[in-house]
Parts: sequence; structure tokens; C-alpha cells
Amino acid sequence: MTDTQTRLRAVAAVPLSESLCQLIEHLEPRVEMIRDHSLTHPMRGPADWSGDPEHVRTVQQQAAFEAMVDSADALFGIPDVDPAALARTVDANPGLRWVMTTAAGGGSQIQAAGLDSAALDRIVFTTSAGVHAGPLAEFAVLGVLAGAKDLPRLQADQAGKRWSERWEMRQVDEMTVLVVGLGGIGAECARRFKALGATVWGTTRSGEPVDGVDRLVPLDDLVTAAGQVDAIVVALPGTAQTHHLIGPEVFAALRPGVIFASVGRGTAVDEGALLEALDDGRVAYAAMDVFEVEPLPSGSALWNHPRVLVSPHTAALSSKEEERIARRFAENAARLLDGLPLRAAVDTVEFY
Repeated sequence: MTDTQTRLRAVAAVPLSESLCQLIEHLEPRVEMIRDHSLTHPMRGPADWSGDPEHVRTVQQQAAFEAMVDSADALFGIPDVDPAALARTVDANPGLRWVMTTAAGGGSQIQAAGLDSAALDRIVFTTSAGVHAGPLAEFAVLGVLAGAKDLPRLQADQAGKRWSERWEMRQVDEMTVLVVGLGGIGAECARRFKALGATVWGTTRSGEPVDGVDRLVPLDDLVTAAGQVDAIVVALPGTAQTHHLIGPEVFAALRPGVIFASVGRGTAVDEGALLEALDDGRVAYAAMDVFEVEPLPSGSALWNHPRVLVSPHTAALSSKEEERIARRFAENAARLLDGLPLRAAVDTVEFY
């Protein structure tokens, strides 16, 4: 092997703490983490990879930042989480071999960079997919439990100081839960619902078995399956193929009272069709962490709907997220150096 094949020059193209830079070097000693904390925009909170927009580099600092990222074999993050900056450095740096996005859905950022086929063939792109799975699965469980226990009714009675007659709540262990999308997030959702005693179905393109899933549902059978379940959890990526996949046909097939949770990408759900299903009772409750347009426009009827829980795309946020992504980077760096396939590699046809 040449020296460049036995070591990896990796540049932190987004704010990454010194302790995590050192962690990566400790976990994979063949990686040299190049960083200059004065050149990346400071974080305003956990996992704020794009950093403070009020922080502006001087002309000299911008030149130094670009020189740093252009020297990389590998990038930790898309520079400034800006597709245009990625396109610039890909063009300027023929030695770039690998880019890891800090977003689980980083494929859309790569697509937005408009890279040519030669660049897409030359560089391996990976995402942090799966790193956020646990927190998002917890939100999905929260949503289904809130619907099963009729949280809006409990809150309304408490606010009105009403001690109502006792009424029967629904039990998760008597439910069939359909997880749409069995990637990292969906697989973790399946595992947790199975642990709660639910019967778990999941859609699949590959047909490969997934732990905790009692029945694999081909995507062609999605509408039929949707009409047979008690709850639906959407954990789909945002691609052209998944856009509005959960639309009028799916919602029309539902039995009354289905509980709905969305934790993948908001573009997979037709929000107009969801609102119609909420209004006519086919959907009893919806817990949403992601939306078609973010921030959710103030005019959206989802804000004020009495049976919708709105979370501002925050369910995955965790103080541990940065460390989990750093560990993923170190693991994939080792795989790259050892000639092994990288985890969460982006399909540069569908950008997923």
C-alpha cells in the first residue's frame, strides 16, 4: 500500500469539538483529523452542524477554510452544510475520496450539489442514518401511546377540572402496527413496538427479514395492509419515489381510529390527505415530527388540530448525537482504509 492508502487525512468541515476529534483519532489511529475551530461556525446547541449564521468569516478566514477542506481525503460533514460549498470543494479537490454527511437524510444535500457522474463515481458518500433511530423510535412510541390513551381527552378534562366517567383506553399489545420503511429508524421502531407486545408489520423492498417484524409487506401491498392495521408509523426517506407515498389512496383504505406517527421525512406524507382523514375519523390521532415544509407554516391546519401533536423536527436531537456520529465516522474510516463497504452509503441514483 502507498502511504495515502494506509492513512486518511480527514477534515472537520463542520463544527466538531476537540474532544470528539481526539475520539476519532483514538478509535482509528490511521485517521488524522484536520481541524481549525476558529474557522467553523460555532454551534448554538447540540448537533447544530451548520452553526451560528451570525458568525461570518473574514476573507482571509474563508480562504483558509476552503484550503483546509480542499486538502482532505475525507470530509466529516458537508462544508457549512451547504451543497454549493460541497460542489466547490469536489471540483477543487481531485483527491477527495469520501464525504460523510451529518444528516441521516444527507442524500438530498448531495443531490442538491448537482455533482456530475464522474464525481459521484469517484467519491463515496455516506450519511448518519441509524444514528438517530433510537430517539425517533421513542417519539413514535410516544405518539402511538398518546393516541391509544386519548391524550387530548385527558388534557381537556384536566384543563376543565372534569372527573369524567371511566372509559376504556386502547392497549398497544392488542394492536397491529405497520412500520412503513424498515431502514435504521423503522427497524428500531419495529423492535420497540414488538417489545411492547404489538404485532408488527413492515414494508420492505428487499424482502430481507427484520428483527421484531412479524409480517413483511411488499410496497405494492401497502394500501391493502394499511386497511388492516391499528397504527401506522412512517419512517421513509425523502426521495422522488417516496414523495406523497402516504397519500389519498392509503388514507382512504384505513379503518376508523387509526393512530399515525411520522418520523422519517415529511415529504412522504400528503398532509392534505392526512387532514381529511383526521377530520372524518379514519385517523384518530397523529404525532408528527417532520413536515412537508419546515418550519411548518403558521397557516397550516395541523397547528390547531385538536388531535395532532406537532414536534418541530426535534425528536432526534440529543446531546449524545455528536458522539454517535463521530463514532460512526471512525468506524467507516476504518472500513474505507481496509477496503470494506461503508455503512449508510448513499445510492447516487435515488440519493437515499
